[in-house]
Order: sequence, then structure tokens, then C-alpha cells
Amino acid sequence: MIKLSAIALWTGVAALMSSPVFAAREEHRFEVSVDIPTLGFYVIPAESDWIHREQVLPWNIHTRSLEGMRKNFDVKHDTSAIHARLESEPYLSNGRDEQNIYLLVSFNGKTLSHDPQPLEVLSREQAVAGGRFALQIQPKVPAGGYKSGRYYGNVNLVFSAAAP
Repeated sequence: MIKLSAIALWTGVAALMSSPVFAAREEHRFEVSVDIPTLGFYVIPAESDWIHREQVLPWNIHTRSLEGMRKNFDVKHDTSAIHARLESEPYLSNGRDEQNIYLLVSFNGKTLSHDPQPLEVLSREQAVAGGRFALQIQPKVPAGGYKSGRYYGNVNLVFSAAAP
């Protein structure tokens, strides 16, 4: 009887000691990447956590107006000026063309267009020195004013090094 009790006790202790092996477990998997720029030419966001995410332009309920956004880029080119242009006309759409909200996009204070001919946004001197320059996106008030709804759009920027 004592032997049986000792075996039962030993089995219970062994089971309790092995319970951490069967403890709850969590796993997390996430992607990691890096984009190492060419040191002779780069145009990269100064704050890297926004560029791949949807940017929500703030709606000011008190003034009934749509506000813009401003983000900085670190820019450098060793040998010549830097040009920029828009790949397409930037606007926000709710699916009704007459209610589109067109966007004014500027870089380093220079207004960009979707003209195939790029615009010089940094002179050779500015590009060689390098620095931090602002991208600004401002909505243009539609002719009939802002209409309620959900709007989506894209801003596609193309930066290029000018021929030396």
C-alpha cells in the first residue's frame, strides 16, 4: 500500500514537473527588409515608416476643409541637379469624376506636374551638398466644394539625376 502511494505520488510530481513542456506558446512572424541607397544618388524618406502606408489627409470638421500633408526626404547626388515629375495626375476619387479632389504636389517648393518633361527640383549645388527637403501635398477645393464620401488616390513621384 505504501509502495502504491509512493508510486502515485511520484507519478503526480513527475506530471507536475513536466507541465512547463506543455505550456502555451506564441509565435510571431514578420518581414524584415532594407534598401541601401547608392551613396552617389538617393532620394529617400527621412521618416521611413510612412512611405508604404496609406496616408490619410485630415478633414477639419470645424472649417469643413481638407488639410494637406508634409513629409521630408533626404536627398543627394554627387554630380548634377535632381529632377522630378509626377507619373500621373494626382487626385482623390470617390468614383464620381465630377467630385474628384485634385492634389497640388510640390517638392522643395517647386510645383510638380505629370508633364513628361521633368522639373529641376534641386540645383547641382543643392544636390551635391545634400540635405533634407520637403514634399508637400495640398488638396485643391473642387468647384462645387467637398462632397461627403470615401476618397482614394495615388501620388506617383519619379526622381531622376540630371545629365551632368
